[in-house]
Amino acid sequence: MRFRKMLLASVAVACAAMPASALADTSGKKIALSNNYAGNSWRQAMLTSWDKVTSEAVKAGVVAAADPFTTAENQATEQAAQIQNMILQGYDAIVLNAASPTALNGAVKEACDAGITVVSVDGIVTEPCAWRIAVNFKEMGRSQVEYLSKKLPQGGNLLEIRGLAGVFVDDEISAGIHEGVKQFPQFKVVGSVHGDWAQDVAQKAVAGILPSLPEVVGVVTQGGDGYGAAQAIAAAKRPMPVIVMGNREDELKWWKEQKDANGYETMSVSIAPGVSTLAFWVAQQILDGKEVKKDLVVPFLRIDQDNLEQNLANTQAGGVANVEYSQADAIKVIEAAK
Repeated sequence: MRFRKMLLASVAVACAAMPASALADTSGKKIALSNNYAGNSWRQAMLTSWDKVTSEAVKAGVVAAADPFTTAENQATEQAAQIQNMILQGYDAIVLNAASPTALNGAVKEACDAGITVVSVDGIVTEPCAWRIAVNFKEMGRSQVEYLSKKLPQGGNLLEIRGLAGVFVDDEISAGIHEGVKQFPQFKVVGSVHGDWAQDVAQKAVAGILPSLPEVVGVVTQGGDGYGAAQAIAAAKRPMPVIVMGNREDELKWWKEQKDANGYETMSVSIAPGVSTLAFWVAQQILDGKEVKKDLVVPFLRIDQDNLEQNLANTQAGGVANVEYSQADAIKVIEAAK
């Protein structure tokens, strides 16, 4: 009996000495979402997806909390202060949609130094200690011009509608569009405005620039601006160009109406708002001790003429065509990147 007690005691000591990763458990961990902007339908859908998926994870005991926070203004200084508050509040991981790829690096480094896992998504950061999840935004922009080259082989003038000034996503998509114009020099960008990824802002901006533009054959966009552009062009009684859409329900609905009325053809492309849920699960997996590459790439979501109706039917009114991710999906993405 004495030998058995000694053996059990030895086993207990051995178990206590095992590496923490072997006994990793995230049920007591807290994850926060730091979001820099919520002023368009894409960001609203992103937050809705986050709440839907993370609330179930909390309910199931996978994590203790998954709290979302959005700054009042799209300002890096305000978001940096938000991150510093999250450090003080004792979060174990921060999922970050950043106002700037570089201006938040100091705050991100502070979080990392405090032992906090930082996963940036969509609007990513360049601080080496953080993880990054994004689509190939340059390719998303370039592919629009490639599509137009097939639809309009003769080329012509393009109007570019950009997103939020100074944000990584805006810069990358715009760079891709201009790479596409170099690749297909029959096109020329004759005007550029910022639509902030919001149809009302885009409509006003396009209406303001149209009087100074020659006829345009195509409008290259970033998402949330196609419907606004169509309204401004129709109001100006100009010929309707091929407007690349951004997966918003109002854009898809307008496209379907035009398709039924006169055979209007275009394409639509965007990153799925549910990518925030992928970032949540990636953060959870890192907290669980998994080895994860610092840079993960996910496909963008493209809608074409032949699957428009199907995607429109599956898109909530006022929302965005979307994909939400499970823990199993995140594990597949992590494994595929190794």
